[in-house]
Amino acid sequence: MDISLEYYRVFCHVAKSGSITMAAQQLCISQPAVSQAVKQLEAAHSCRLFLRTSKGVRLTKEGELLYGYVKQGLEAILEGERTLKRMQDLDAGEIRIGASDMTLQFYLLPYLESFHETYPNIKVIVFNAPTPETVKSLCQGKIDFGVVSTPAESPEEVSLTPVREIRNVFVAGEKFRYLKGRRLSYKELERLPCIVLEGNTSTRAFTDAYLAERGVSLGPEFELATSDMVVQFAVRNMGIGCVAEDFAREKIGAGELFCLEFEEEMPGRQICVATCLRSPVSPAGRRLLEMLGEASAGTR
Repeated sequence: MDISLEYYRVFCHVAKSGSITMAAQQLCISQPAVSQAVKQLEAAHSCRLFLRTSKGVRLTKEGELLYGYVKQGLEAILEGERTLKRMQDLDAGEIRIGASDMTLQFYLLPYLESFHETYPNIKVIVFNAPTPETVKSLCQGKIDFGVVSTPAESPEEVSLTPVREIRNVFVAGEKFRYLKGRRLSYKELERLPCIVLEGNTSTRAFTDAYLAERGVSLGPEFELATSDMVVQFAVRNMGIGCVAEDFAREKIGAGELFCLEFEEEMPGRQICVATCLRSPVSPAGRRLLEMLGEASAGTR
C-alpha cells in the first residue's frame, strides 16, 4: 500500500484540531486539499476515519486506532529531524577518534580542549591504541578519523596528512653518564641493555627497520607497553630507553636523562591525521578536522 506520508500529516492535524477548516489554516493549504487527503486515506483503508458533527469532525473508532499509531510515528520523525538539525548545528552528536598515547598527548589534546570549549554538547570518544590498530579501526568504520605516527601501513582508501614532525631518541640516566658526549655507532647498542616499546607500535617498527638497515639487531632488556614507562625505567638506570623525544623532554630538561649521540642521526617521523575516503565522517568530526587543518595551515 503506497500512501503519501503527507496524507497522514493532514490526518493528524484534522484529528487534533477536530476541524477541516482549522487543519487547512495550520497547514497553509486549501480545505478541499484537506478533505481530499482524508478521502484518500479512507479509500486506502476501506473505512471511515471521521464523522461530521455540528462543531466539526471527530474520529471514528477506526480513526482513533489509526491516530494513536500515526501520532507516535510522526512525533518520532519530527524528533529525528530535530536531532539531525542539532547534529548539523553541532549542538549534539559525537566524535570517535583513534589515537596513540603519543599523538594524543603531543598533538591532539590541545585541539580537543579547544573543541570542547566551543562545542560542549558534543561527546568525544577517544580510542587509545597504537597506529596499526587505529588504521584498522578506521577502515572498519569504527572511528571518524585517526591521529597516527609514521611508519603507518595503510590501504589505498586511507589518506595520511602530515601535521607535525617527531623524532626518536635513545636516552640514558646517570649510570650511563660515561656515554655522554661520545659519538656512538648504532652497533654499540647491541652491547647495552635497551628498553623499548612493544612490537605493535610505529615507534618500535621505525626503530627496528632503521637499525636493521645498518646491520643492527637489538636484544632488548625490557619491552614495555607505554613510552612513559620506558622513560621511568631509563631514569632508574635500568637501561638505554628508546622513545619519541617529546616523552623524555621533561626529564632531559631536569638533568635526569640525556640523549645519546650517534655518528648518523636518525631521521624524523611524522604525526599524521588519517581519514578513510570511503567512510562518512560525522558533522562534529568534520568540524574538528577543519580545526586541525586550519591550525596546520597556520603553522606553514
